[in-house]
Order: sequence, then structure tokens, then C-alpha cells
Amino acid sequence: MNVKKTEVIIIGGGLTGLTLAYLLQQKNISFKVLEARERLGGRVFTKLYERSEPLEMGATWLGRKHQNLTKLLDSLGVGMFEQALGESAIYEAISTSPPQLVTLAPNTDPSFRIKGGSYSIVDALQKRLDSEQIHTGQIVQSIQQKSDRFEVKTNQETFYSNFVVSTLPPFLLVNSVDIQPTLPDSVLKVANQTHTWMGESIKIGLTYKKPFWREKNVSGTIMSNVGPIPEMYDHSNYEDSFYALKGFLNGAYFSMTKEERIQMILKQLNKYYGEVANHYLTYEEAVWRNEPFTFLPYSEHILPHQNNGHPAYRQAYLDGKFFIAGAETAADFPGYMDGAVQSAFFVFEQIS
Repeated sequence: MNVKKTEVIIIGGGLTGLTLAYLLQQKNISFKVLEARERLGGRVFTKLYERSEPLEMGATWLGRKHQNLTKLLDSLGVGMFEQALGESAIYEAISTSPPQLVTLAPNTDPSFRIKGGSYSIVDALQKRLDSEQIHTGQIVQSIQQKSDRFEVKTNQETFYSNFVVSTLPPFLLVNSVDIQPTLPDSVLKVANQTHTWMGESIKIGLTYKKPFWREKNVSGTIMSNVGPIPEMYDHSNYEDSFYALKGFLNGAYFSMTKEERIQMILKQLNKYYGEVANHYLTYEEAVWRNEPFTFLPYSEHILPHQNNGHPAYRQAYLDGKFFIAGAETAADFPGYMDGAVQSAFFVFEQIS
């Protein structure tokens, strides 16, 4: 096995890991990012088409209150634009009543999307980092604290460092990586009861030649208590040259086949739009429960956002040199992109 040494090992090449690497590089602190997938971004996952039109299968929205993320976007020169909701929405309250077109109140706190897709921030960070310090296809198997350093073994190599920062979802970390010496029981208990952001989500998107949902008496904003799609939105690009509907599918349908999910989706969309909904150009989905480098089944019932932002994640362990970071760990807005960025800022302050 090859042996590589550095000051900081960052486990996970998602938004937290890449932001932390960017901050460390600016301070000339050496690092290595170990990413299990062959792609970077983690739960920031944008499908790109021929002209780089974006269709989000992961993290999508931010708000004005998300100051850590907007600060990072500004520093990288990455823009954002307001999510289009329109003046009305299709609302389906119960299965025994037809869907209604309801008027939306003026939106005083709009959501925004990142120009070019959420992956634009990952791409901007990656371009500013030393590519030789980023290692994909590296599944971390063990972390061992030795007398003067950490030994991190992956499926391919062995790395050594003075600090280790895990950006994996805490539940995934403590149930997939052998850590020696073991973390305190109190931390393990919290981690085993921490909800994994997006873990049960199914993101879906359909692209179309024309945005038919903008015609009179329909809408691209869907809210349904009946499902299987509880929410859907106009997901056209910033330039308004690429047209799509994107939303969530009820997570209970993760075990179905892709073809079965498509048929369910089209059946629901046909209620609102008619046969035109069947003439999609592409269909994309991301079943996050089936992503082994994001999600593992819980051993007990976990509530959404349970233990996200827990104080245990703002402490360093193993002589103050091991950090548990990531979206779930942030003090503010945990389980959002802003929380992922805030977590990177927090750990950077502790290390630097």
C-alpha cells in the first residue's frame, strides 16, 4: 500500500469537505480529501445535459438567512436566482376531491437556486484546489490514533495526518468506519440517533421541450397530500432556455423499480396537465436511501432532523484532533447547505 502524509485528512468530498479544504489551502495548511465516490459533491448532485443545463437531484434551495452559504458563493463568484413559484399553485387536499388551483400569497421570504445548478459551487471549489490532494474512490475503513498521528486506511491506500475531520453523516460514520480508540459512549449514542439529511428522500425531475405548466389555469407549483408527489416546482434554468419540473417522491417508494415510479409520477401529473405530461424528454431520479455512501438503515426510529446540530458535534475528540463535521452537525441551519458550510468554517477555526 502507498503511504501518504498530510496535516489534515478530510473524509468526504461534499460541500463541507471541499469548503474546509478551500479554507485550509488559503492558509497553506496541507490536507487530503478522501471521497468514496468517483464524483465530488456528496449530496450536492446536479445532473447536467448537453448544454450543461442543470437538474438537481440533491441539495437545491437556499434563503437570504443562509449567510454562510451566500458569503461563500460571493467569494467564489457564483450567482443565485429566485425560485419561480408563480401566482398560483395546484393543491390536492384529499383523494376524494379534485385538485384545485389556489392563489399564492406574496412571497416575502423567497427561496433561491444557484445559477448553473448547485454543482456550480462544488465545481468552483474544486477548480481552486490542488487536484493532487483530492482522492476519489477512497472508501475509509478505519481510523486509528497512534502515538503522534492518525492512521487512516481506505480500500486502496494508507494515509497519515495530525488531524482528521469526518464530514460523513454521523450515523454513517460510526456504523461504517472502525475508529480506535473508540469515541465516548455519549457521542456514539448521539450519532446513532442522528437523522441523515436527505437520507430518505427521493428526488425526481422531468425535462420538457416547452413549459406547458405556465399556461392559463395550471401551475408548475404542486402541493399534494395525496401523492405520490407531495411537492413539485418549475425547475427551468436561470436563462429560461431549459424547462423542467422537479420535486420529491414519497420516500416509501424506494423499493420500487424506476419504471414503476415513472408510471406513478405520470399518473399524478396527468391529473393536473393531461397527456402533455407524458411527452417528457428525460426523467431523472435519485433514491438517496439506496446511496451506501450517504445512508444506512437506522437501528431505531429516527425523527427528521433528530439530533441535527447537537452540541456533541462542536467538540473535538481523541486529544482534540478528531472532528465530526458536516451538514448535520452545524449549530445553525443543520441539514441544509448553509449548515454544511458553517460546519467547515467552525472546524477551520479550531484547526487554524
